[in-house]
Amino acid sequence: MERVKRLEIITNSLEIPQVLKILDKIGVSGYSIIKDVTGKGDRGKVIDDLETPALTNGYVLSVCTEEQEYEVVEAITPILKKFGGVCIVSEAKWIAH
Repeated sequence: MERVKRLEIITNSLEIPQVLKILDKIGVSGYSIIKDVTGKGDRGKVIDDLETPALTNGYVLSVCTEEQEYEVVEAITPILKKFGGVCIVSEAKWIAH
């Protein structure tokens, strides 16, 4: 197994395409997305009972190298500050196919 950094990014659904652009630019080649993520943060509750994605969150799960981690965090931080959300980075191992 290879050591990697696990990235979990939750932010406004409308910003997910920008997050994916950042990951692509840095060379993070794969990810999974979960739409309509609900929960509660320091900006209040996020609910999914509206017909517009403007008020819902999306979740991006990916892995990267330690070097890429710093680039991702630096690039993602302005989005999180403006639109809310979190970026969780943790140690992980993966089995590449």
